[in-house]
Amino acid sequence: MHKSNFVIFLAELAGTFGLLVAAAGSIVYDERLGGNLGIGFIAISHFVGLGIMIFLFGRHSMAHFNPAVTIAYFISRYISAKQILVYVSAQAIGAFLGIMFVKHFLGNYANLGLNSPNYEYSIGEFFGIEVLATIFLMGSILIAVNIKGLQKIFISAIIAGSVALDVFFFGSISGASMNPIRSLAPAIFENMLDDLWLYWTAPFIGSIIVALLFNQIKKKLPQA
Repeated sequence: MHKSNFVIFLAELAGTFGLLVAAAGSIVYDERLGGNLGIGFIAISHFVGLGIMIFLFGRHSMAHFNPAVTIAYFISRYISAKQILVYVSAQAIGAFLGIMFVKHFLGNYANLGLNSPNYEYSIGEFFGIEVLATIFLMGSILIAVNIKGLQKIFISAIIAGSVALDVFFFGSISGASMNPIRSLAPAIFENMLDDLWLYWTAPFIGSIIVALLFNQIKKKLPQA
């Protein structure tokens, strides 16, 4: 692994670690306090935690922290095929270290922040919502990174804000993971794998849809 990929690896590992601590940790901490903080606290924690990680590491790795985002970036020709393994391996290590941190320092509550769909809704409904949530996320990412001259703090706020809104509005329906590796880590630790099919299909579908649309839009834009 040459130096640039090594920097990407470290940035993705650290950023995914921070994301898991914020995302899963907020759910665990809320449950530890009896659920008194609620979805607002969880959504804000996603916003703050992810926003900080993007601000700190975005210039090093473009702050994927998510295999579905990595695949979309590959389709959109931002990264090479060889770099996919660099990103995904770093994300996996960061996610598992993040869950270990949450379990050790916050305790084993709420199944370590495990994502799960609400089966009061039909499979088609919560599957569609998870796809839609990922479309909003990937759309905000590609919009933010393609606005010329936009400062890092605003890029961070746009992307983290889309995640926080998805969590706030869709978390009670689909679990609002939008991230296969974020869902995998607590599922492995808790040996609760039944719902992983959702989080290893819907986010990829959503992100790929956006990437393909983005490529079509780029073709129609005048070349500079």
